[in-house]
Amino acid sequence: MKLFFDSRQAAHAPTREFHNGGWTPHAETPDRTAQVVAAVGPFIPPHDHGIAPIAAVHDARYLTFLQEAWATWVAAGREGDAIGYTFPVVHRRPLDLTRIDARLGAFSMDASTPISAGSWDAAYWGAQSALSAVDALADGARASFALCRPPGHHAGPDYLGGYCFLNNAAIAARHAAAQGMGPVAMLDVDYHHGNGTQDIFLDDDQVFFASIHADPRTDYPFYWGHADERGEGMAHGTTLNLPLPRGTDWTAYRPALDTALAAIADWGAKMLVVSFGADTYVDDPISGFALQTQDFTTMGRRIADAGLPCAIVMEGGYAVDALGVNVAAFLAGFAD
Repeated sequence: MKLFFDSRQAAHAPTREFHNGGWTPHAETPDRTAQVVAAVGPFIPPHDHGIAPIAAVHDARYLTFLQEAWATWVAAGREGDAIGYTFPVVHRRPLDLTRIDARLGAFSMDASTPISAGSWDAAYWGAQSALSAVDALADGARASFALCRPPGHHAGPDYLGGYCFLNNAAIAARHAAAQGMGPVAMLDVDYHHGNGTQDIFLDDDQVFFASIHADPRTDYPFYWGHADERGEGMAHGTTLNLPLPRGTDWTAYRPALDTALAAIADWGAKMLVVSFGADTYVDDPISGFALQTQDFTTMGRRIADAGLPCAIVMEGGYAVDALGVNVAAFLAGFAD
């Protein structure tokens, strides 16, 4: 299995986020990738595909904002990380706004995703890692792994959130489809629902999206990921949400995984993109499932048994000291 990562992905290093009514240290730290690199490596630097495959998923105005946000924040005389504080809930329309606070709100879904000096470079090279993982499949590999940081599955067509700026998995899926590798299915096994991925493909009947995640009635992102969300228009039926309660262990998780994989097979997928989050781990500090390290091995093996060429894209996982071990367990199961 070829593994892709670029050291510039560590450049994103916010100091704090606004969470549960107060300031807290930012959970998505550069140490996450350091742990995985130490446990899994060696990694291959990704090829630079340029902005075009990213722009095939994300709005041009949003990409311009991401590239300019930090410099604009500093030019406005601000200190610390750039975070929005007002959001256009009702009339979310493209206005010509110049003040950085207005632009942050217009392109954000929460206040827990700060932009720091290295955020754009890190996000850009994370996307390039995901694209290179797809290229490895096109060259004949059966599986590949992109260590993406920041994660991506909460980022929508024109908004950031949930620590995510560019939707690496969606960029990978669209790149695969453009190379004729479809039909492409996506399987999200992060603790939190991949609302950005669902939003991007909600009315696209060429991509199947299945997600197993914490029930949004109790967990972030709350407003997406309910079981009755099935896709829209011609794409109705190409979205499958399988929300599970807090405390879910492998015994309860396994049937949901089997359901998702059966639906992917029935849909006729020829290629799979997996959004892998290790925040389903029992000791994850911001999550509530109860999977053990050995369960990730079983999960990886079960997904591999589907027999599809697979690009695995890293999402969450915030028990940093155990992250490398948990990722290694998943990849080992997949390789088996």
